[in-house]
Amino acid sequence: MELPSFFEKLHELFAKNGFEIYLVGGTSRDILLDIPLRDFDLVTDATPEQMKGFLDNADFTFARFGSVKLVFEGYKMDITTFRQEDSYGDFRHPSKIVFIKDMEMDSSRRDFTINAIYIDHNGKTYDFHNGLDDLKNGIIRFIGDPRMRISEDPLRILRAERFAKRLGFSIDKESQEAIDEMRGLLEKLNPEKIKMESKKG
Repeated sequence: MELPSFFEKLHELFAKNGFEIYLVGGTSRDILLDIPLRDFDLVTDATPEQMKGFLDNADFTFARFGSVKLVFEGYKMDITTFRQEDSYGDFRHPSKIVFIKDMEMDSSRRDFTINAIYIDHNGKTYDFHNGLDDLKNGIIRFIGDPRMRISEDPLRILRAERFAKRLGFSIDKESQEAIDEMRGLLEKLNPEKIKMESKKG
């Protein structure tokens, strides 16, 4: 497993300030599949307010959502804080976010099992939803109730299909049934959002 070159130094910076940081999402997924990285997604137990104390050049525009953008050693990345999310009133954004310290609780809010694998600076993986098995078997599977995941954000329908196509994976039966049943929710979204998602490779 080859980790991004910047990750050890970034870990040292966070550790020096008393925090942990992990690779997650598409970054950890693509590392484990040994395919080129497109994005750099990381997660931490530090809140945006705490990160302001040692990330001088970061972009905190979306700090209220727990999201910080950073350029570190020439790499652009998104760093999010462990969090829990409330209901999604607009089919896209949670009505309330609570920052937490628990990695497993954070993992439960994510979309697919293969995107909820955490990797630390030593290459140790943390997998609470059998994402490693789904990676091995080429399966796209929602975390928890697929209907709930889709009702939170219908764009996840297109994301599931995009990942299946790009990775050559299949969508598991329960997830596919939910997708077929709830596809009409896409009509409630801004057409530009659908267009942007559809353009992603």
